Amino acid sequence: MTYERVSVIIPAKNEALGLQSLLPALRAQLPNAQILVVDDGSTDDTARIARAEGADVIRHPYSKGNGAAIKTGARSAKGTLLVLMDADGQHQPSEIPKLLEQLHAGYDLVVGARGKDAQASWGRWLANAVYNRFASLFVGQPVADLTSGFRAVRAELFREFLHMLPNGFSYPTTSTMAFFRAGYSVGFVPVDVAARKAGGKSHIRVLRDGARFLLIIFRVGTLYSPLKLFLPISALFFAGGVGYYLYTFSTVGRFTNGTGLLLITSVLVFLIGLVSEQITNLLYATRRSQDGSGRSE
Repeated sequence: MTYERVSVIIPAKNEALGLQSLLPALRAQLPNAQILVVDDGSTDDTARIARAEGADVIRHPYSKGNGAAIKTGARSAKGTLLVLMDADGQHQPSEIPKLLEQLHAGYDLVVGARGKDAQASWGRWLANAVYNRFASLFVGQPVADLTSGFRAVRAELFREFLHMLPNGFSYPTTSTMAFFRAGYSVGFVPVDVAARKAGGKSHIRVLRDGARFLLIIFRVGTLYSPLKLFLPISALFFAGGVGYYLYTFSTVGRFTNGTGLLLITSVLVFLIGLVSEQITNLLYATRRSQDGSGRSE
């Protein structure tokens, strides 16, 4: 198959061992692609090994985070299509054609979706299942793998959202939901994920980064469709106010301050969601008018 110019962006922090096996396999799979390794402040031989294997290397003077490395690579990549993958050997180069084929079929972002067996632990699988469910509710489409860092995307479109992406590990969450909100086509392709190379160390902490992932979902949810977030909260306060009023009326025979507080809070939350919805619509309408894409939401 003939592809457009492809740039493979690999964020790497102390992944010398993984790159030794990944880069030759990647070059064999995509001999004409630009391979760009972003060394995020490594203290080992990551940069030297990447250069020895013929990759372009950009080095951060200190560790800025996985998302920051992706943004650095996206700004410097020469290809019209970007493939984003990890350096630890879990993402297999042989799976890349499956992602690129979907881009050529008309998708704008294609995510390599991991199965249950590919998760590092049962707890990680459960957490990702929760994230996927939340994201699906927000975007109104099934989201198979919100947090996968193995993906292919059109470079021009991906760069539109660089200012929204966090510097940490939650950039996949933000970019996926932003693509949905902008009306771009997002696809999910099942992929096999290999075990992490011996010596490679995950930089994700389940509790800390799990909480961040959840916060990112809500943050991007307010950008995607604020009323889907604020309306249920408003309804909850309203139901609580009505229920509390019925209780207090039956016991003390009057309308209490607590009832009023719950009902007023319900109205305020609804109005905040309504204003947020209008701001979001204006934000994306302005962006579309600037880039001339004219795509619908």
